[in-house]
Amino acid sequence: MTSKYTPLKDQDTPLKVLFTGYLCTVGIGYFVALVQILFTHGMADGKFGLSIDDIVYSYYGNRSGTVLETKLNGSMKNNAPENERFAIIQWVRDGADPDEYKESGVDKIIENRCVMCHNKDAAGIPDFSRFEPLKALTAQDEGATFQSLTRVSHIHLFGISFIFMFVGLIFSFAETTTTQYKCIAIGMPYGFLLADIMSWWLTKIHPLFAWLVILAGMGMAVSFLFMWVTSILEMWFYRPVFIDGIGAHYLQWREKMTSEENKARLRSFLTDLKALAEQGKRMVSAGVRIWREKGWPMIENLLKKQND
Repeated sequence: MTSKYTPLKDQDTPLKVLFTGYLCTVGIGYFVALVQILFTHGMADGKFGLSIDDIVYSYYGNRSGTVLETKLNGSMKNNAPENERFAIIQWVRDGADPDEYKESGVDKIIENRCVMCHNKDAAGIPDFSRFEPLKALTAQDEGATFQSLTRVSHIHLFGISFIFMFVGLIFSFAETTTTQYKCIAIGMPYGFLLADIMSWWLTKIHPLFAWLVILAGMGMAVSFLFMWVTSILEMWFYRPVFIDGIGAHYLQWREKMTSEENKARLRSFLTDLKALAEQGKRMVSAGVRIWREKGWPMIENLLKKQND
């Protein structure tokens, strides 16, 4: 039967260059985004590297301290020497009094170390050239605000969905992957994207959901990498990989697995597995009945004799 599309390896060279340029650009962008996460969320607990505590502190907050103190011991730790950070933290713990702000010299530290970034011209971060935004950060650290989550969520939903749409469109011309697996690979990132965004809000409510943030992020990365690598290999390295290389073994195995003989074997195996499951279900039911009728009454009698 004639193919309904032109496979990646048979596309015109200008189109291959277009696809490759896009894939390489978004691939570098994805890598830079991961690095950016390491230097922001990954420093929330003051240690380099992404951990569960980093996720919890970023979204749920460190409820044992204030926002300013958490930042000074976390992602902002390297922006001021220890004695200056201690002075700010001590001022916060003493109640963040406006009069003490100048008398303790904290205002000079903020001006020299923080205002260069935290000023009125900076978008999305507090303006420390005024006292009120700084004072607001001396309250208990409750992580990301619902306002910031709303802003970041809609940006990610629009932006990342467009990235995966074009990556998935290019990958849809692959011929080394069956239609079934292509549908799974193309749909996976959207499911994991929604799970990722939802996990931020859930972690804001309870820190237990921090695990979901990591799992959803890993799912997106794996699906993106699979589509990216498959598309690049088919466009430029089809013969050395899928004809003469290790990819040939995969294609041979796929053909065998999709043959009518193997399909019949699979159906037979599933039938036997279903029969085995039914037998196991009956055995479990019989075991539960015996326990209720004989096992538990016997234990009750033994307990009564010991109490007597």
